[in-house]
Amino acid sequence: MHAATLLLNALDFSLPLKNPVLIFALILFIILFSPLLLNKLKIPHLIGLIMAGAVIGTHGLNLMSRDSSIVLFGTVGLLYIMFLAGLEIDLAEFKKNGRKSLFFGFLTFSLPMILGVGAGLYLLDFSLMTSVLLASMLASHTLIAYPLVSKLGVSKNRSVSITVAGTLITDTLSLLVLAVIVGMSAGQLTNEFWIRLVISVILFALIVMLGFPLIGRWFFKRFEDSISQYIFVLAMVFLGAFLAEAAGMEAIIGAFLAGLALNRLIPRTSPLMNRIEFVGNALFIPFFLIGVGMLIDYRAFFKDLETLKVASVMTFVALLSKFLAAFFTQKAFKFNKNELKLMFGLSAARAAATLAAVLIGYNIILGTDAAGQPIRLLNESVLNGTILMILITCTVASFLSQQGAQALALADAAADSEGKSESEERILIPIANLENAEELVNLSITVKSKRNKDGVFALNVINNTTGDSQAEKNAHKILDRATEVGAATDIKIQQLLRYDLNIVNAITSVIKEHKITDMIIGLHRKGNLSDSFLGTLTEGILTKCNTTTLIYKPHQPLATINRHIILIPEKAEREIGFPFWLIKLWNIGRNTGAKLVFYATENTIFYLKEIQAQNPIDLEFHIFDDWEDFLIISREVKVNDNLMVVMSRKNHPSYTPQMNKIPSYLNKYFNHNNFTLIYPIQAGVMAESYMNLKNPPILEPLQENLNRLDEFGKNLGKYFSKNK
Repeated sequence: MHAATLLLNALDFSLPLKNPVLIFALILFIILFSPLLLNKLKIPHLIGLIMAGAVIGTHGLNLMSRDSSIVLFGTVGLLYIMFLAGLEIDLAEFKKNGRKSLFFGFLTFSLPMILGVGAGLYLLDFSLMTSVLLASMLASHTLIAYPLVSKLGVSKNRSVSITVAGTLITDTLSLLVLAVIVGMSAGQLTNEFWIRLVISVILFALIVMLGFPLIGRWFFKRFEDSISQYIFVLAMVFLGAFLAEAAGMEAIIGAFLAGLALNRLIPRTSPLMNRIEFVGNALFIPFFLIGVGMLIDYRAFFKDLETLKVASVMTFVALLSKFLAAFFTQKAFKFNKNELKLMFGLSAARAAATLAAVLIGYNIILGTDAAGQPIRLLNESVLNGTILMILITCTVASFLSQQGAQALALADAAADSEGKSESEERILIPIANLENAEELVNLSITVKSKRNKDGVFALNVINNTTGDSQAEKNAHKILDRATEVGAATDIKIQQLLRYDLNIVNAITSVIKEHKITDMIIGLHRKGNLSDSFLGTLTEGILTKCNTTTLIYKPHQPLATINRHIILIPEKAEREIGFPFWLIKLWNIGRNTGAKLVFYATENTIFYLKEIQAQNPIDLEFHIFDDWEDFLIISREVKVNDNLMVVMSRKNHPSYTPQMNKIPSYLNKYFNHNNFTLIYPIQAGVMAESYMNLKNPPILEPLQENLNRLDEFGKNLGKYFSKNK
């Protein structure tokens, strides 16, 4: 008992809390539970964090003070928001919408300035200098809702790009106005001031926009360690922020330009990007929002009517001016209502630059009154009114941004489901096991065409009768792993999750929905290729959907394969899908450097040699036409070889009954090798995806006259040349 008393006495529970462990734990629990509680009420979690900051701050329960640690982490969070905005912006869209961005940037700065100066002079009876500074506070805004928009996947929408660019314009101009006002109050507004300001701003912009990409490219070429890369990026953000301050501007401008400068060096789907977003959204940005909330003093709103009057006028003018800017931009460029909501929502919030301006103005003392009290450029009513305006505008911004972003995300999803360009190559990878997810993605990346940047889909099917939450978690884990592997090679893997009683039905539905052209199905490396599995697959997927299908068992990593032994049945060149599976094999040869060893009939080899002459890779040919003697191949297949067998459906030219024995042969004689079964596209089976390809150079001559195989060979070579 005595020991427990001593322990409690040693722990300091006086308010505000001083124990750093307890303070950090409290903040983490707020970050953890605020979204969980507010999601049920459909309140954006950003508001929850600001409200939580108000409750625990010195003006609330006084659990903790807004000390240097809160300010430090909050500053990092603010810079993170601006950096992510620059990093995620679509530069092509940014350039495309340059005129629109300038238009919106001009409006979102000039309208608050005009209305703000008028309100300060005629409604609040402020001086001209105070009114101009007040207007500059209303003109600036903070992209406080940007993380929410980014999370919903619409950060590349044109309205977002325009608003982000407008933020750069209006915040820069607003902070320049602040610098001029400060110079005027100190009597330093000379020619030397203007020259120094212009030169420093130009030098700052040149160093960041030209120097940062060069430094970043040099670093990423030489250092592949993930931790080093992340620390480097964070250091560049703060270096850009410091250079902005040295140039007489706010740090947020430097962070934004640092994001623009490093934009092309950090792909959106890369692991580095994932780490940047994760750390920012999990820690630094919530710290910033909590810190903003800790500034709120609700008692100040009831001290006098002047504070409420100033807060009401500021809030009304702030929201009205930003709405008018978004409204006029929408009408000028014919944006929809959801884009209007998003533009207004993103530009409505005031926080960082506004706080900086009001604190600077509050600390500028112009003189003293008759009672000896200081006359401040911005009085206490403006300071407290600004805090209330920040709370209201952040709330409005969060709600409107969430509504607009959700609507746009749903519209984009509907447009995607109606069908993208039917001429694209689309590869589907049904993945059921985490162990072979990486190898299946690697194979898909190896066989795909270079032009295919986002036409790879990873699918997991869950039995919807079990209600097993663990199954859903495992499914997301598998899909996330596939996405991670794709991102490491700059390939976007699109995740698909389906609930269905029948796996085959789920796969066939996805093939039709997404117009899949190629499919890669994996076998567990410890499993066998059973007759029942192949029978179900043949009767299900292969008879309902006509895709180039690869059934792959990865016994060892694809990169370690020395040779690919390929068995081709007689008359395979007469099948309509011949060029499409063959180009996959050619891509394997090009991308891995492994030798392709073909076993085929003399007639088929003739056309393979024609293609080889125009598109040379490491090939070897052997005449093989007796599938009854299939096992002779087992003598040729070595440990590091991948056996690939071209199959056929029944009642098609290249089908042979001996194909029914292939699964048992593979299980018995090739169980310690990689092997792949290839099912080509064949006439008579629905082939919508391939028939819609734009001008496939092989289909027309092949369909018009199957006997003109010499022309077929020449066109096939052209096909390979165009689709490398």
